[in-house]
Amino acid sequence: MVTLATLEALRRAASNLEIQCRAHIRSTTGIQVDCAEPPGPAPCCGGPMNVEKTFRHRGMTLRHGCFEVREVIYACARSCLRAGRRIRLRQMEPAALLLPRSTVGYDVMAYVGIERFVHQQQREEIRASLRSRWGIELSTGEVSVLARKFCVYLNALHVAHARSLRKVFESDGGWPMHVDATGEDGQGTLLVIYAGWRGWVLGAWKIPTERAEAILPRMLETGKLFGPPCSVMRDLGRAVIEASQKYIASLNKPIPNLGCHMHFVRDVGKDLLRDSHDALRELFRRFEVVADLRALTRDLGRKLGGDLSEARAQVVGWLEDGKQPFELSPGLGGLAIVRALAQWTLDFPADGNDEGFPFDRPWLDLHARCIRCCRAVETFLTRPQHADAHRALDRLFKIVVRVRNQVPFGAQATILSARAKLLDELRGALRLDLKPEGRNAPLSQVLSSKQAASELQDIEAALNRLTASLRERRPTRGPAKDQRSAIDIVLTHLDRHGASLFGHLISLPRAVGGGLRVAERTNVMLESFFHVLKRGERRRSGRKNLAQDLEHLPPEAALALNLRRPDYLEVVCGGSLDDLPAAFAKLDAGHRDRSLPARTTPSSEIDIVSASMTTTDRRLVRTDALNTRVQSAAQSRSMRLG
Repeated sequence: MVTLATLEALRRAASNLEIQCRAHIRSTTGIQVDCAEPPGPAPCCGGPMNVEKTFRHRGMTLRHGCFEVREVIYACARSCLRAGRRIRLRQMEPAALLLPRSTVGYDVMAYVGIERFVHQQQREEIRASLRSRWGIELSTGEVSVLARKFCVYLNALHVAHARSLRKVFESDGGWPMHVDATGEDGQGTLLVIYAGWRGWVLGAWKIPTERAEAILPRMLETGKLFGPPCSVMRDLGRAVIEASQKYIASLNKPIPNLGCHMHFVRDVGKDLLRDSHDALRELFRRFEVVADLRALTRDLGRKLGGDLSEARAQVVGWLEDGKQPFELSPGLGGLAIVRALAQWTLDFPADGNDEGFPFDRPWLDLHARCIRCCRAVETFLTRPQHADAHRALDRLFKIVVRVRNQVPFGAQATILSARAKLLDELRGALRLDLKPEGRNAPLSQVLSSKQAASELQDIEAALNRLTASLRERRPTRGPAKDQRSAIDIVLTHLDRHGASLFGHLISLPRAVGGGLRVAERTNVMLESFFHVLKRGERRRSGRKNLAQDLEHLPPEAALALNLRRPDYLEVVCGGSLDDLPAAFAKLDAGHRDRSLPARTTPSSEIDIVSASMTTTDRRLVRTDALNTRVQSAAQSRSMRLG
């Protein structure tokens, strides 16, 4: 007989032995590979090539594992020079597998980059996967270095195939440019230019802040690489509007400068509802309605204690029994019903559609629930109830009746309801639904019929009718001051941005068959792209606030999400992720002395005046040397004044 501890130790030892055996079977460490094939005549003069040196080095690839290479390097016998250096040739086979001046293969780098930026894996997860599947050991630092190198290679591959990508856009009849930037708490601002019809990221850059001086050069650069777009879709920020206007002015042929319908309605809604919605929230806080409802729910839950499950069952029975709808169950059941009423009142977020403010107005929903709860409790109190249930009902009534009795609640709710109705009219005219199944689903398809064109014409006509109706309804004088102010807000936004809300029908060139195609009415696809990017980073880091993560995230990481699209892979690397390492190796062909990241000059930041502080600036101003210099200068000044 053995003890449980002994059995556990045996199992652990067997598991470790199994892991070691598997690693030993797969391991190729110590196996020497000879690469000494003669290269033929010298490429410079056609003369002979002599052996210059023979050296050994390690290598690791996913295909071959870890191994040792004995490599022969040949040099021109006539000492021909190229760029001041003697002509040398390395063996083609290891050069196509390993990064220059590195023991790591291109496929390892590609795997690390894909796992990091496409699948958002953590460094330890990547290390564990390499170890278990291929027997390759990398440190966390090496994983980080390879991930950064992957971004450099991916960006270079993207630019190298710009002409091929441009031909794809030409065959589509053009491409609508979507422009937007994202960040977190004013840090890590990432500007992305997106091809709407294809769903490809064409460029991504870190910029200090959203300013026209930072956005315009990137738009010009993208248009030069991939051809001018057929339209520009952007939000309603001043910087991007100015940048898009200047960019379109630089083109030979004018294109539509489109404003996002979603951002338009959202901006109108915030201006309409923010003040009254905030005022209603402050009233709930001042009168402690939510806090007292939570306290009541907590106290009743404590009273029910271990009988909570049975009490819930009594609530279900009371709800199913329609004989006495206004009389509460006796005993604990009555307390549970009062608790359920308080919880129902607190569940006001359920009345929204998870679209965010201003489309959801949670404090207005809470006001409506409090009024309904107050009326319901009044009805319950008119019936004979158990003493404990009556006291709980009375406590609940004293909480929610504050909302009905206090005049400011009703005044703000009335204002907010009237303005929300006005916003809903605008949203209805634009037929804007934020959910994917909504009517603003992508219209970007080649039109075999006039359905999409008719849809846009109907939207434009509805908006014109609403505009005319608002001008007629606007009171010129009298007590309807808030109504006049609300209508003026909507009309002001329409006057400012109305011209950019339409022009989505794009005429296709005859070379691709002519016809029409529709650009998107919103920038939702780019907003969704940012959501996917941030969700992946939150999954990787475990942090809700991504300010630090976005600040250190390479901008080329946005390009990595293109690798999820088969049509993009077909253009840049032959259609499969398995071909990506070979495509990276071609970028280093002829430059085996240094890898691509070593040859690439880091892109300099755009020199603009900005209040934002980049990571480089922050490191500089926090150095001890600068602090000492400032302190020394300040003391010197004080001594002179003394």
